[in-house]
Order: sequence, then C-alpha cells, then structure tokens
Amino acid sequence: MAKLYIVPTPIGNLDDMTIRGIKILESVDLILCEDTRRSKKLLNHFNIESKLRSHHKFNEHNEVQFIVEKIKSGENIALVSDAGTPGISDPGFLIARTCLENNIDIECLPGATALIPALLISGIPFEKFVFEGFLPVKKGRKTRLDKLCEESRTMVFYESPHKLIRTLNDFSETFGSGRKISVSRELTKIYEETLRGTIEELINHFQEKPPKGEFVIVLDGKGKTK
Repeated sequence: MAKLYIVPTPIGNLDDMTIRGIKILESVDLILCEDTRRSKKLLNHFNIESKLRSHHKFNEHNEVQFIVEKIKSGENIALVSDAGTPGISDPGFLIARTCLENNIDIECLPGATALIPALLISGIPFEKFVFEGFLPVKKGRKTRLDKLCEESRTMVFYESPHKLIRTLNDFSETFGSGRKISVSRELTKIYEETLRGTIEELINHFQEKPPKGEFVIVLDGKGKTK
C-alpha cells in the first residue's frame, strides 16, 4: 500500500540532505511543499524530477482529502517544508493525522531541524527543554509569556528578524534583563552566527546591529544557571 513520507530538508546547507531523503524524493509520485519555487531549487540541485504541489497553511485544510485519496489510489507522496522537518512550526500535523485516521502508513525520516543545533551550541543546559516555536504576534502573547515565567526548563523559540528586538524586550520585562540567553542566526549558512550573554547584552547588540536572517533563541530556565 502507498504511504506518506515526511522528509526533512536542509535548513541552509544543501549538503545536509540525506541520501535516503534524496532516494525517497526521487521515487515518489508527488511531493507536497510550501513554496514550489524554493523546493524546485532543491530538486534541481539533486536532479530530482518528481512532481511538486503546493501544500501550505493557507490551503492544507482544502487539500487534505485530495491527498488522502491520491495515496489510497496507490500514489506515494512525500511532504517537505521550505527548510527543516515538516510539522515543526510548519504544516504537517493535519495531513499526518488525517492519514492515520484513514489507516494510511506514515514514514518519517530523521533529519534537519534548527532547534537542536542551536541548543547544542548555546552554552545553556539542555538536558530538559521545551520548544515554543513562534510566539503569538498579538492575541495571547502576554498570557503565553506569563505562563513561561515559572518555567525551569530551557526554552527554545523561533523568531524573524523584524520581530527579534521586540521579543527580546518582552523577555527582559518577563524574565529579567539578566537571564542568560543564546541567539543563533542563519544556522548552516555562510553567515551563521551565535551570540551568547544576558538578555540586556543581546538587546544592546541588536540595537546597534540590526538583525538579519532567521533566528533561534535559547533561553535559560528559571533558577538554572547563575
């Protein structure tokens, strides 16, 4: 029986694509992706000719039954995101759940995700951590931060460049300006950089040097390190 393959893709450096991932993308009947233009560059790099179809947060509810019927008819389908592992702050959960509800097998490959490298190079204890992804932009933002105020585990967040300083200022107000933090940007890419220090120190840095790229923030938990 055909199945759904969840295939992680590189977060920057295309050499991080796994051999198994390439083989699956070559063999499937259809690849679901967020942005066909971006995924086409990946496919061209590895000379993969499989068909692409847009599958993103704006159309996934309308597409999900179509995809299920395709798999039931015998077509193997792969799901990728623009970068990293589908379902991690990207579309993926809905199609996976619907496939399981329809007794369709899912095979998920291990692979690239930005949060693990950021944790490992943060210098902040990570034997226990909680992944928060992107904070709410408006509604629920303060409520979410207030709930995290007592969190003792290391916290991991994703953030875009134009919201980074606002987020750091919110962290300073919620957790205190002296809380330890690590901010990584452009992981695996040419301009990869990780800055470590207190929240206040990193606010000062990014006020002087406007943030560019995609960011992973690793924040120390309450009462963990001094």
